[in-house]
Amino acid sequence: MKSYWMKMVEGVGQLELREIAMPEPGPKQVLVRMQAAALNRGEFIAGHGLHGSGSEAKRVGTEASGEVIKCGAEISAFKPGDAVMGRCAGAFAEYVVFDERELMPKPEALSWVEAASVPLTFLVVHDMLFSQGQLRAGEWMLVPGVSSGVGVAAMLTAKAIGARVIGTSGSQEKLDRLQPLGLDLGLCTRGPDFHAAVMQATEGKGVNLVINTVGGSVFAECIRCMAFEGRLAMVGYVDGVLHGDMDIEALHAKRLKLFGVSNKLRTPEQRSSGLTGFKADLLPLFASGKLKPVIDSLFPFEQLAEAKALMEANQHLGKIVLAAPH
Repeated sequence: MKSYWMKMVEGVGQLELREIAMPEPGPKQVLVRMQAAALNRGEFIAGHGLHGSGSEAKRVGTEASGEVIKCGAEISAFKPGDAVMGRCAGAFAEYVVFDERELMPKPEALSWVEAASVPLTFLVVHDMLFSQGQLRAGEWMLVPGVSSGVGVAAMLTAKAIGARVIGTSGSQEKLDRLQPLGLDLGLCTRGPDFHAAVMQATEGKGVNLVINTVGGSVFAECIRCMAFEGRLAMVGYVDGVLHGDMDIEALHAKRLKLFGVSNKLRTPEQRSSGLTGFKADLLPLFASGKLKPVIDSLFPFEQLAEAKALMEANQHLGKIVLAAPH
């Protein structure tokens, strides 16, 4: 079967399409014929956590949708023919083996392409907005870098539960496209200069939750924008800035909570622990059609390099997806 592999060379991911043997599922694994697999920026960044920084080539791709082909001996929740979606290793391949704990049924309301765009990104969003962020209807959320994949998914989810969203982006065109999807206030900037606008929009109270997808260059500004008992999720650093000033007085007086969102050091058990809450909180929203991922583009299986280049050019809005091979 066809499978994409990648290795990091001087910080740049080099792709290779290989012909490898069909995998065999273990006792607690499920073999799936891939229908679609979504790209994620982190897997193409050295050391970011999804791929690592080693020189050896590894299978690439971390979320997919498809049809169950074969189940391991201890699998009872799935059967051949089931439509599923989930997180995995090596999603950019004809066939993918999933750990049962990372697999879930595909809602009928979602296409294969949409379903492939849900498992990783929206599980991260669930971690940020529900498990740790405790976002509630009527609260304000700020997303620097709202036009990123995680940013868009966070905005859509927040709106689905009745929260209000402020987002920043360096592209006014992207902000304009997000407003019909629910963005309450779009600020066209890449710099740490949004405090005044945020405070004006929130009547001087600040935001209840910050999703920092940008990194250290806006960290201090995010702290300034936080309300009493505000929460901040640190989820990305596309700016490459890994340090930021900390206003300890604000942290103390406003009883702020800061938390990281990463699977880099988690065990498989820890990674899969969030699926129960995800299925309870978000799957019904997908099943009802109230929540849908935004798809930017769909590439043929043979054009993963072109899809990767589009992601790295930062011109997309929403998810970039790779179709199954013909």
